[in-house]
Amino acid sequence: MTDIETRADTTESAVSGVEIVLDSVTKQYSGHQVPAVDKVSMTIPAGEIVVLVGPSGCGKTTTMRMINRLIEPTSGTITIGGRDVTATDPDRLRRGIGYSIQQSGLFPHMTVGKNIATVPGLIGWDRKRISARIDEMLDLVGLDPDTYRQRYPRQLSGGQQQRVGVARALAADPPVLLMDEPFGAVDPITRGSLQDELLRLQSELGKTIVFVTHDFNEAVKLGDRIAILGNNSRILQYDTPAAVLADPADDTVAGFIGRDAALKQLTLTRVRDVELGQCPTAVESDSVDVLRTALASKDWPWALVLDKNQRPLRWVSSEHLAHANSLRDIGLPVGAPLSLQSTLQEALESLLAEQTANAVVTRRRGEYAGLITIDTLVGHLSELRASHADAPADPGETP
Repeated sequence: MTDIETRADTTESAVSGVEIVLDSVTKQYSGHQVPAVDKVSMTIPAGEIVVLVGPSGCGKTTTMRMINRLIEPTSGTITIGGRDVTATDPDRLRRGIGYSIQQSGLFPHMTVGKNIATVPGLIGWDRKRISARIDEMLDLVGLDPDTYRQRYPRQLSGGQQQRVGVARALAADPPVLLMDEPFGAVDPITRGSLQDELLRLQSELGKTIVFVTHDFNEAVKLGDRIAILGNNSRILQYDTPAAVLADPADDTVAGFIGRDAALKQLTLTRVRDVELGQCPTAVESDSVDVLRTALASKDWPWALVLDKNQRPLRWVSSEHLAHANSLRDIGLPVGAPLSLQSTLQEALESLLAEQTANAVVTRRRGEYAGLITIDTLVGHLSELRASHADAPADPGETP
């Protein structure tokens, strides 16, 4: 077994990622004078998400595919966990590396369960272990095993297919996960949800993830580090999202970021990192008087009606409650909720779309967690300004 496969075969405890190093990696296609990838060198730290971002055709996907040798490098070296990838049989190498692509890449003739079981079966897991892993992975990506195990990909929504694709990529517990624009083919709301799910999974699993996208906002949200690539995968800047936004390396990077760099700073803070507000709530089977009293005593204009599982259903005001005999079927529907992994930029977008000027935050199973309000964002930005004002001056600067 390779070192990668040995690492992938230990599922009894959480597996963190391993370091990936690219050293002067080049891909030269026959008949082309200019390399598709020209002497790229970078170190991808263990357990981090590194996002390769750049315009179409710049070579970012080619660079990523050389890591698992779907594309063979012409020259240079790539090591995973200190081991040269060319020292391993390509098929064995890929079984120890998760791979998730756009539109999931699921086998249409296989059930969800059999799709997830593909790599564990190839590396020799027994049937009982594979069965348990299928259910574990479906639960991990937020899909009920009893509901989805026997379904076929065509019976799933686009977002559900992508979740299964991620589950399949993680099924053998690989230390490395390669993701090639995996959320590019779904609608914006589903895309945000899938991004949040990936961040939640990463907080639990600590993989080394190489993620390709052309969307800079997605790169800022997901990346521990961002590599902004130019032609031939030339690295224009490789740093944390905060550093890239605060100090673009050149005009090309600044142009790629866009004029709203200050607004993108909101992407650097997660909903989980700020104090959530609370409003009066009641389960829809409760008495109307419960919310009438709560709204009167708390001086809140809006309250939330929840279902029996504490998931938010509708906003109600005093006017809605004035002549109501039941909390069922009254009020305004709640918009798409935020998760604890959502960014404050997404919270701002949600606030602008909500009639109530409140954005609902839910936990993993959809349970109500709290609210983000305009005051939350204003308070956070005030704290940022204050912290910047209090920061010591650079000793090299002239006062």
